[in-house]
Amino acid sequence: MRAAGEKPQENGEGGFDVSRRFFLLLIIGFLLVFAGIIIVMVAAILFGSGSVNFGAIIFIGPFPIVIGAGPEATWMVLFGIILAVLSIIMFVIMSKRLSRAGD
Repeated sequence: MRAAGEKPQENGEGGFDVSRRFFLLLIIGFLLVFAGIIIVMVAAILFGSGSVNFGAIIFIGPFPIVIGAGPEATWMVLFGIILAVLSIIMFVIMSKRLSRAGD
């Protein structure tokens, strides 16, 4: 541990060891985004007039899980599937380009 006022230690690669702080900020960011989405969904359901449509894509590894609710959920799910397929295609293209650049 560092004493108060002591400079951070450099790691062997010339950079500072910030992995713990970065990971903590990353987790806090994800939690804030998740909480914001839930608040917006609850507010739309409770205070919104008319019907509410909802669609979501959850990636677990390479497998997309697409869910939807509301009167036009079919269109939301279709749109989610199209986005999932496009992101998988982009991932494959980018990984091929990176592997060619590394050779």
